[in-house]
Amino acid sequence: MADDQRIRIFDTTLRDGEQSPGASMTHAEKLEMARALADLGVDVIEAGFPVASIGDFEAVRAIAAEITGPTICGLARCNDRDIDRAWEAVRYAQRPRIHVFLATSAIHREHKLRMTPEQIVERAVAGVRRAAGYCPDVEFSPEDAARTELDFLCAVVEAAIDAGATTVNIPDTVGYATPSQFSKVIRTLRERVPNIGKAVISVHCHDDLGMAVANSLAGVEAGARQVECTINGIGERAGNAALEEIVMALRTRRDYYGADTGVKTERLYPTSRLLTTVTGLSVQRNKAIVGRNAFAHESGIHQDGMLKERSTYEIMRPEEVGVPKTDLVLGKHSGRHALKDRAIGLGFHLTDEQLNAVFDDFKALADKKKEVYDDDLAVLIEKQIGDDVPKAWELISVQTTTGSNMLPTATVCIRRPDGEIVQDAAIGTGPVDAIFKAVERVTGVRASLHDFAIRSVTRGKDAQGEVTLELAVESDDIDFRGRAASTDIIEASALAYINAVNAIASRRERGRVREVAGRPGAGA
Repeated sequence: MADDQRIRIFDTTLRDGEQSPGASMTHAEKLEMARALADLGVDVIEAGFPVASIGDFEAVRAIAAEITGPTICGLARCNDRDIDRAWEAVRYAQRPRIHVFLATSAIHREHKLRMTPEQIVERAVAGVRRAAGYCPDVEFSPEDAARTELDFLCAVVEAAIDAGATTVNIPDTVGYATPSQFSKVIRTLRERVPNIGKAVISVHCHDDLGMAVANSLAGVEAGARQVECTINGIGERAGNAALEEIVMALRTRRDYYGADTGVKTERLYPTSRLLTTVTGLSVQRNKAIVGRNAFAHESGIHQDGMLKERSTYEIMRPEEVGVPKTDLVLGKHSGRHALKDRAIGLGFHLTDEQLNAVFDDFKALADKKKEVYDDDLAVLIEKQIGDDVPKAWELISVQTTTGSNMLPTATVCIRRPDGEIVQDAAIGTGPVDAIFKAVERVTGVRASLHDFAIRSVTRGKDAQGEVTLELAVESDDIDFRGRAASTDIIEASALAYINAVNAIASRRERGRVREVAGRPGAGA
């Protein structure tokens, strides 16, 4: 494929996507997603915003050290501290990139930055130069470019390229643009910026008006050769351009765009499914490319057409995006090899230890269910790959009593961090409320419930129920997520609550360790 026909896919699921409310990931989950993105064949993985937190820094550094193939990118504002931190995180990558950004629109200059246009150019040039001093691959983004005056945007982009930017990204930060307007911005840059040929033009569009994918494709049509996007379109507010939609639009309509990507499209559905499992953010049934109904046909007219000629109502084959024709049914007689093979097919990379743990859970589930489906297996695997929070408290058993004419009660048996097994009971407005109160009595962790959701993992009356909840405590400004699945939704609720309590306990323990380490004489 000629260079002018090749569209680079810049995946920002782990950075912009993780900023989506409820989409935060653990260190282990980020690594697993990075492996899946590398398998998918994206060109660039924006692994995070290293200066944002110690956890983000460590995750970016781990991804940079392990993942080969894609360029590994760290985000930084145009200031020395951010850029230095980003380089520390990505420096050991096979292909490192530093991505610096600075707002340029009048509304951001006046109300957020309180800087003059001249100061913006000066700061942008200084930031790009500092990043270029560390590595040759530097991307510059004029934040809110779609609302920036075209004359000023051209001036900033030209100065950034002169300073060493090899990619200039044009963001529609608030999803304000329309396709015709956005394509005009890209064409104007190509026509009026004299050194534009020295850099790749990228686009980064948000979906506030539902036009992120359309605007991104309009940018490609106008000459952009990199698209920034996320799996399932997750991201700030209404999200980003959906990677799977960008990739398949270019592939399916190559006759129109004359361009394609290097993405292995058969990995799209498994990667989408993995992200859903990791974050708990479900994909709507009618979501393009990866939704449950994307390749479903119910209308009699459509079914008739499909039986006669598939292309009458399908412009893509489900196999192209990795959608299985049927579920692979696993049962209690299946072995480790079959389980491992299916896990790989679903996009998971398991260690031998994780495989053994999943296999044990699989056998226990197979004894309860007649059939174990792909979604069941994905939940069991996620329990292992995302389970990097120490189990300070462990649920041994739970028992509830409830009915229309009785007071709901719950009895829990829990192993304490010191190994002692404690039992206690509580009453509540319902069995789940009673469980949560009983757990509070045993652990002493007082928290308010911010979110609670139950979904059926698969079809059938014996399906696993997956519970996702969020707890908040007064001493912390973040929510703690717990997730668990079981064929018994009461047990799943108790396990999810315990998982969230363990996350709270783990954070408190890390705080105590930092406090001790910071005292005078500590470590002497």
